[in-house]
Amino acid sequence: MYGFYYYDLNYFIYMFITMAVSMYAHFKVQHTFKKYSKVRCMRGVTGKDAALEVLRQNNVTGVSVGRIRGNLNDHFDPRDNSISLSDVVYDKSSISAVGVAAHEAGHAVQHARGYFPIKIRQALVPISQFGSMLSMPLVFIGLLLPVQYNFIVNLGIILFSMAVLFQLVTLPVEFDASKRALKSLESTGILHSQELDEAREVLSAAALTYVAAAFTALLSLARLLLMTRRRD
Repeated sequence: MYGFYYYDLNYFIYMFITMAVSMYAHFKVQHTFKKYSKVRCMRGVTGKDAALEVLRQNNVTGVSVGRIRGNLNDHFDPRDNSISLSDVVYDKSSISAVGVAAHEAGHAVQHARGYFPIKIRQALVPISQFGSMLSMPLVFIGLLLPVQYNFIVNLGIILFSMAVLFQLVTLPVEFDASKRALKSLESTGILHSQELDEAREVLSAAALTYVAAAFTALLSLARLLLMTRRRD
């Protein structure tokens, strides 16, 4: 139980839990998106149309909506105020496509409204990327050195904590974007009652990926802290 970081029993338990959670979240979002990608919305609105309508309904201007190659790599980029929709969303009239596109438009609305959590998230992006890149190498190097060099391990943990914080802040940002999207889809009449429930199911499944990422990050941080305590 107290062996080397990569080979003790606790590590394999940790790996099993994180892999199980991540695989379930991935399966859920893929299965749900595929299921409702076969269901055409009654109004025949495409993903692009839905995104533009959400923006219009919220009086958000200056945001472009374009197409990007790939599958479910849809995103809003605040740097140039652009929404990029993937091939399976951009010109498709499915419940899945409309829900995902509206969600990305919800991020644009957040940005336009100055939604505080998204400001924090954007500020954490460079810090999180830096922390993710250097934290584990520092922890690994620190563990190979004598105990008096524990400050290296602690520095790695601090940097990793920034990445964990990013994952936690991401949760309210994603949930709020979905909430804004569904509200707009309902008020504009793009989707009727049953379709809204189906779109909500799609977005809830997508949110699981962020919940899984946050859970995995927290579990990793807890393990690092436990390792440091044992080392002390």
